[in-house]
Amino acid sequence: MDLSKMSNERKLHLCKWYFRGGFALLPFLWAVNAVWFAQEAFTVPQYDEQKQIRRYVIFSGLGAFVWFAGLLAWIITFQTHRATWGEFGDSISWIIPTGIP
Repeated sequence: MDLSKMSNERKLHLCKWYFRGGFALLPFLWAVNAVWFAQEAFTVPQYDEQKQIRRYVIFSGLGAFVWFAGLLAWIITFQTHRATWGEFGDSISWIIPTGIP
């Protein structure tokens, strides 16, 4: 979709929709919102809705970063400590690797 063909009100509506969609445990929408609207928020000439779009872009980027950092922390923790968690580690695993007691 080409943002240059949309009205400023429609851009704000779409940016707001993507931001709110990220709260439905869809942090990928926040990442898309931050990347897709970054140029619109920071580099184009000023217009009335740009200040709100900028705010949504910043918060979307922060939200996506926090989600992905948390996910990375969980993946590293799980991969390095699953075997030491014993039965609990096995019960939260879908595939139990062989060769690790």
